[in-house]
Amino acid sequence: MVSIPAIQTAHLGKRYSGSVRALADVDLTVPAGTVFGLLGQNGAGKTTLIRILLDMIRPTEGRASILGFDCQDDGVEARTHVGYLPSSAQYYSYMTGQDMFEFAARTRGITPDAALLDDLTQRLDLNPDRPIRTLSRGNQQKVGLIAALLAQPEVVILDEPTSGLDPLMQDVVLDIVREVAAQGRTVFFSSHILSEVERVCDHVAVLRGGLLVGSFDLAEQRRLAARRVTVQFAEMPPPSAFAGMAGSRYLGVEDGRAVFEVTDGFDTLLKHIAAFTVVDVEAHEPTLEDFFLSLYTDEPEQPVAGGAA
Repeated sequence: MVSIPAIQTAHLGKRYSGSVRALADVDLTVPAGTVFGLLGQNGAGKTTLIRILLDMIRPTEGRASILGFDCQDDGVEARTHVGYLPSSAQYYSYMTGQDMFEFAARTRGITPDAALLDDLTQRLDLNPDRPIRTLSRGNQQKVGLIAALLAQPEVVILDEPTSGLDPLMQDVVLDIVREVAAQGRTVFFSSHILSEVERVCDHVAVLRGGLLVGSFDLAEQRRLAARRVTVQFAEMPPPSAFAGMAGSRYLGVEDGRAVFEVTDGFDTLLKHIAAFTVVDVEAHEPTLEDFFLSLYTDEPEQPVAGGAA
């Protein structure tokens, strides 16, 4: 049985003022029950994509769907399955956090789950009885996050969810994100903080200038990616000693250490270096930052303006 993607776009594009393109030909599939990170620099098109998914703006070309419901033709039905935290949430100034939660629940036609609400407010260290206008930006962010989660929606869309939070609260939010996915629900969130995306995401997509320049399974990408290995020898062998190593490539010397790129296991490299006196060996796992920077190294094939995002 084929599972319906939580989110899917096909040839999605958005043009402003006739010529300024914020998105171009974006094909994206977000599997259900995963944590999916949307990465990109400011202006890359992340918020534009999210606003199209929520039918806040209309695409110039292409289509988008949530759980099989077209985001424009069936927008109301699509949004009934979504909880959303905007990057800059706005609130009625007279409301308390509790007022906001009850308001959000009424608009969804539900009664707030008292146990869930109590759990979230305690974990996020939020006093729900204080007027929202008196809260710091970080605490207002917590109000928006709780409101997005109250209905326990099948798809949770978070735009920069840890913005304004201190590191300890960022950890709590990421824990909550993992728990939502463990329940079989989907979390789709945009961020420019690579470390938090790497910690919780199963899949990652990278936008650059409105173009989708990469989309990959993080675990599979790490498995297939080359490892960087540095070796300190008691006496540095000549480069010719490392010629013809299947699955490994000698890159040169940095800070007195020989540097290798390993793409197919360590066996061949270890057998080669064992012929010499080895003082130390370090293997470096590829990081999301490595992948991200590699996608931002070259010019995009079709440069587009993403400032409207």
